[in-house]
Amino acid sequence: MTESTAQTPVRARIIVAGRVQGVGYRAYCVRVANQRRLSGGVKNLEDGRVELEVEGKRDLILALIGDLKIGPPAARVTTVDVEWSEATGQRGDFRVWY
Repeated sequence: MTESTAQTPVRARIIVAGRVQGVGYRAYCVRVANQRRLSGGVKNLEDGRVELEVEGKRDLILALIGDLKIGPPAARVTTVDVEWSEATGQRGDFRVWY
């Protein structure tokens, strides 16, 4: 990946599976995404997984994905699936979506 590619704004839809509900995972996502100055949100899915829609620089999203694989202490992440797309220009804080 070139320097310009790493800095290019992109969008990612991320699905995280494992023990990720009821363990503070969404709050963890908000904290680490905001530390990286990413935009978007996170929500629980009915099937027990967690979904994130995040927008920002590719290198920062890749770093976030590394964080998501770890999660908070009580979480047990089994898979992290990512779908990349073009940035929409979304701005603002990262937050929990209900």
